[in-house]
Amino acid sequence: MGKVQITQTRSTIKRPETQIRTIKALGLGKLNRTVEVELTPQIAGMIAKVNHLISVKEI
Repeated sequence: MGKVQITQTRSTIKRPETQIRTIKALGLGKLNRTVEVELTPQIAGMIAKVNHLISVKEI
């Protein structure tokens, strides 16, 4: 599995609670915050759930 760099690009205001919790679980929560995580099936599922709020770049 490779690493990915995830950046939050859109706000979680007026989003469902499940999407807010997913953003927090990824280690995000503020705009333009970036985290590097190992791409596992669990992380890939979280990315798919909130892909409209984030941008993903493979490292």
